[in-house]
Amino acid sequence: MTETLTTAVTAPMVRAWIERSAKVLADNRAYLTELDAPIGDSDHGNNMDRGFKAALEKLPEGDDIGAMLKSVAMSLISKVGGAAGPLYGTMFLDGAKPLAGKTSLSADELAQFFDDAVAGVMKRGRSDVEMKTMLDALAPAARAFREEAAKGSDIRAALKAAAEAARQGMEATIPMQAQRGRASYLGERSIGHQDPGATSSHLILQAFSDVVEEAAQ
Repeated sequence: MTETLTTAVTAPMVRAWIERSAKVLADNRAYLTELDAPIGDSDHGNNMDRGFKAALEKLPEGDDIGAMLKSVAMSLISKVGGAAGPLYGTMFLDGAKPLAGKTSLSADELAQFFDDAVAGVMKRGRSDVEMKTMLDALAPAARAFREEAAKGSDIRAALKAAAEAARQGMEATIPMQAQRGRASYLGERSIGHQDPGATSSHLILQAFSDVVEEAAQ
């Protein structure tokens, strides 16, 4: 099939993104737990898998993107343990607020979604980039998406840029010393470990990019 220009992300794409995220997190459950073991509670993989499975079960029918994302947020807040539940819940909840009733999203609306999601996580976690958290993947991704979209690029290209920025940000957490969460109690011993939250954030953003790319084929 011929590739088509992606100028909007539709409700079916968002639904597919949530479904793909659930699958990817299930597939990487052991990996995320392995990353979490030396610097956390060894439960990040299980928590994210459980949270997204619950999100799928509660996902509402219809094409209201805001309602879908809000439902995901509520499931994550109620089912994901530790700090990840409130933080990922806030990410989806704050990002969803301007999207109520939307059945498709333009590049500008997606950029706003990412910006609002990052701002929400920063506020909720009282954190910023370079503190060895999920923000080290999310914030560069949001910036990369907006910069690419501002060039007039196809949404697929902007999402690819966001996923790549998230990957680089994830890997950049390895030499960092943690300043938030349980990992911060380890001090210098947290250096040399990839942050599990940044890793799950990258997996979720990569899933979004992959779903939209496949829809364009």
